[in-house]
Amino acid sequence: MNKSGSVIQRLTQSGRIRPPKFLPGSVCYETIMGSVAYGVESDTSDMDVYGFAIPPRDMVFPHLAGEIPGFGSQIKRFEQYQEHHIQDPDALGGHGREYDLQIFSIVKYFQLAMENNPNIIDSLFTPHRCVLHSTKIGNLVRENRRRFLHKGAWHKFKGYAYSQVHKMDIKTPAEGSKRQEIVEQFGFDVKFAYHVVRLLDEVEQILVEGDIDLERNREQLKSIRRGEWTQEQIREHFARKERELETAYLESKLPHGPDEARIKQLLLDCLEEHFGSLSGVVVVPDQQTAILRQIKDLCEKAGV
Repeated sequence: MNKSGSVIQRLTQSGRIRPPKFLPGSVCYETIMGSVAYGVESDTSDMDVYGFAIPPRDMVFPHLAGEIPGFGSQIKRFEQYQEHHIQDPDALGGHGREYDLQIFSIVKYFQLAMENNPNIIDSLFTPHRCVLHSTKIGNLVRENRRRFLHKGAWHKFKGYAYSQVHKMDIKTPAEGSKRQEIVEQFGFDVKFAYHVVRLLDEVEQILVEGDIDLERNREQLKSIRRGEWTQEQIREHFARKERELETAYLESKLPHGPDEARIKQLLLDCLEEHFGSLSGVVVVPDQQTAILRQIKDLCEKAGV
């Protein structure tokens, strides 16, 4: 799937953004995030775009440029490019659209996904209609997205949900902002409130099913955004679901943490697809060597 070039490429060509020179031709995956992906968008919803790109070879493998980690001048790593409130008057047949863009290095993206960062995990599970651009590498990562899921998602998603509860309680957002209008209309920020419920629903799907359908709970989320839930109901829901999810965490069949070796292999497969053979770049120990290394590490820890 490749829907006629990336958003980054198109906005760069039109002069509306100035990303690093390598980026427009290196984007592997872009998808719409936020309320559009959750099926609760309104006419005023922002167009949040997340994705990843593969930086030049010596940025991914700086030793190829002679760098010794920790010594002397270090190559500047590319980790993330972001731009907000980018106006594109040509989009939607001339009706225009505003973009918020976040494009990560594939290495940073994999690291965040392995940590079960909710935003990055969401970007891999967006509905098919939300995927704006995906190369062979983008397709490969998306097809293997469940490889990143583990029980540690509960701690990450719960932490994000707690932060949304805190933001929901703020009664004095910036004057004239959309947030202020929402608080004045409903008495609290219903957008933060729906994110509380959304995050808990998503992590329940992860723990119980090992999968995510971002739109499954959209009608409930829409009702929250319409102000049909009170702030107290949100708090009660959070407390109840927290108890239920502690049990779901204990009973989940997912591994406790990420399978780093398996995820690393997927990353190497992507890099090899992009750069060609990595035989002269990365040393992948065979199974016997890996076992001997593990034994050596255990012996050193034991003082043997």
